[in-house]
Amino acid sequence: MRNTLHSMPKVELHTHIDCSLDFKTASLLQPGMSFAEYKEAFVGPEKCKDLVQFLQCIDPALALMQTRLALQVSVDGLIRQLAADNVLYAEIRFAPHLHTQNGLRPEEVVETVLAQMFESSEREGIYCRLILCTLRDFNKEQSYEVTDLVARYQTQGVVALDLAADEANFPLDEHIAAFRRANTLGLNTIAHAGEARGADSVLETLENLGVSRIGHGVRSVEDPRVLERVVKEGIHLEVCPTCNIQTDIFPELKDHSLVQLKQAGVKFSLNTDARATTGVSLTEEYERVAHTFDWTEQDLLTSSRMALDASFAPDDVKQSIQEKLEVFEAASVE
Repeated sequence: MRNTLHSMPKVELHTHIDCSLDFKTASLLQPGMSFAEYKEAFVGPEKCKDLVQFLQCIDPALALMQTRLALQVSVDGLIRQLAADNVLYAEIRFAPHLHTQNGLRPEEVVETVLAQMFESSEREGIYCRLILCTLRDFNKEQSYEVTDLVARYQTQGVVALDLAADEANFPLDEHIAAFRRANTLGLNTIAHAGEARGADSVLETLENLGVSRIGHGVRSVEDPRVLERVVKEGIHLEVCPTCNIQTDIFPELKDHSLVQLKQAGVKFSLNTDARATTGVSLTEEYERVAHTFDWTEQDLLTSSRMALDASFAPDDVKQSIQEKLEVFEAASVE
C-alpha cells in the first residue's frame, strides 16, 4: 500500500512554511550544517511537554528566514516537498510579521513569498495559495495589520486570515475585532483551536471569529454539544495527527480522536502542520493513519476530497483536482 499512498493525489490545507525547512533547504540557508546538527536544531522531540515547547522548536528556522533570499529558498523547499508528496493543491501559511527582524516590511515579506510560491508551483505543476497568520500573542493593532494584508493581496494569491500560536495562554480578546473586520470585508477566516485547549476553545472560536475552518479542532469530541455544532455548521477541521501526538494532546496515535470525528460525520482532512518539526511527510501521515486505524485508500481519498471542498481554491482549480482524484480512484479499482 505504501507505493500506492505515495502516488495517490493529495490535497493539503495546513502546513506552515517556517516549520517545514527540510535538510536541503536548511543547508542552503546555513552552509556546512551536518544532518545531526539539522536534526538537533530543526526537528522537535518526539514528545514535547506542551504546545509552547513545540513552538520554541521553530526559532532556529525563523532566525534564518529574515531576508528575501531566505524566504525564497524556504518557500521553494516547501513546494518541492509538496510535489514529492504528490500534493496537487496546497494552502501554505505563515505569519509575515515574524520575518521583519532585518528590516523587511510585512508587505515586502508577503510579496516575496507570493512571487516564489507561484514560480515554484508552476515549475512543479501544482496549485498553491497562501494563508496569512496573526498570532495569539499579537496585539489588536498587529491583527488588524495582518487582516489588511489579506485584504490587500486577496486577488494576488492570498486566500485567508488565520489565528495561530499559543492557544492555551493567550485569549481571543485582542483578535475579535480584526476577524470581524475580515468577515465584514468578505475575507475567508480560519483559526487554530481545540488543540492546546479543549472543546471550549472551539466553541468560543466559532462564536467570536466566524471561521469556516479550524486548525486542529481535535478536542471537539470532549463536548458532545460542540461536536454537534461543528457537524451542523459544516466546519472543516484541519487535522494534523502526528503533530497532535508530538504536542502531547494524545499519548499515542491509537488514542487520537480521528475515529470519533469520522463516526460523528465531521468534515476533516489529514495534514502535516510542520513537516520539519514533526519530521513527517503527508504520505507518511497517510501511512500512519491507515496502519493505526485500518483505513482504506478510499478513506484517505475522502480526506483529500473534503480538503478540496473546504479549500479556498477557485472553482476551475477545484474541478481540475477533482477530476484527477477520480482518475486515480478509477484506476485503483480496476
